[in-house]
Amino acid sequence: MQSEPTIQDLFSLSGKTALISGGSGWLGGAMARGLAEAGARVIVSSRDAGRATAAAAALPPVATGSHGGVVIDHLVPASIEAGFDEAVKQAGQIDILVNNAHAGDAHDWSNASAEDFNAVLANASGWFLLARRLREHVVARGATGSVINIGSMYGQVASYPDAYADLVPASPVSYHTLKGGILHMTRHLAVYWAADRVRVNCLSPGPFPGPSANREMVARLEKKSPMGRMGSPHELKGALVFLASEASSYVTGQNLTVDGGWTAW
Repeated sequence: MQSEPTIQDLFSLSGKTALISGGSGWLGGAMARGLAEAGARVIVSSRDAGRATAAAAALPPVATGSHGGVVIDHLVPASIEAGFDEAVKQAGQIDILVNNAHAGDAHDWSNASAEDFNAVLANASGWFLLARRLREHVVARGATGSVINIGSMYGQVASYPDAYADLVPASPVSYHTLKGGILHMTRHLAVYWAADRVRVNCLSPGPFPGPSANREMVARLEKKSPMGRMGSPHELKGALVFLASEASSYVTGQNLTVDGGWTAW
């Protein structure tokens, strides 16, 4: 009789190594901590070497080796190649990729130039190249892999104009376009890589404004949420570990939305 894994087995990331891009930020830091708390060795990438190293050093220790930091500018293909190679050199293997780094632009629909718009869409190119490197790496090892793209509720629904009016620029149209595209890239790669035992999913946060966000805008957003509040970064950890672990071994091409019910309206 085949042994059935326990819940503890399914959610454990012990023996796995995760590479998370942008793992030193508001949400990225919480997600990196969640991966480490589940037992994964974590390699944090940033465009700044010092930030990557400091973020890795602050993570909870794991038994399978030390965490590390690497430099990856995901808008520069050569940096992706060099950074991924360095991550493998440090850890020996990468099993999980969290595509989280984001180079943004604050221009809204009224004043975004073609250059502004295309610069944001370039994030998708970088995420694709990193995901393909992960797929090549695990296939060469005869292993399994998990890619988690960080989407957004704004890849699924439009923003409310009155939440931003007279306070801050409108939510950028380029951001909405990017995140909607990330959702479909996730589905496409999941189908093509399923036979390679590489799962590709998307985790879409709802409203998780950082400490510097305009407080009046936050108050307006709270009124739009069924739960009447914004998310806290730690509320992404459980969903991320689910998608990274064997608990979701039969889940690919899906989008898991953590938004307090925002997209259920």
